[in-house]
Amino acid sequence: MTGIEGVGRPGPLNAARRAPTRAGFVVLEHARSSHGVAAPAPAAQLSPMLALQEMHSEAVADREARRHGGEMLAALSDLQRALLTGGDAQTSLQRLAELADSVPLAADPRLAALVSAVLVRVRVELARRHA
Repeated sequence: MTGIEGVGRPGPLNAARRAPTRAGFVVLEHARSSHGVAAPAPAAQLSPMLALQEMHSEAVADREARRHGGEMLAALSDLQRALLTGGDAQTSLQRLAELADSVPLAADPRLAALVSAVLVRVRVELARRHA
């Protein structure tokens, strides 16, 4: 189990024991501190974890942008339906204005371009209807 002891730069690592393997690799086993907590891992071991975390946040951003783009398309369809049936278009226009005000950024450039194109169409409809 790993623990955090204070804030700031980690101190020097305790002497690591080297255990050679058959394949010629060396496995580093960090010595335990006096509190029974493993010594801090070197920064090089953290970079894969940080990259994985960044990929996860990109996936979340893309998921939110995709969901928001779908909501804008649905609101455009509602507006079209209201205009064709003679219904109340104000509710759809209000929803479109709310969606246009808070568009999340996508990490994927192709998805960002698609969401941007939908947003342009939403803004055109809002301008045409003076909403």
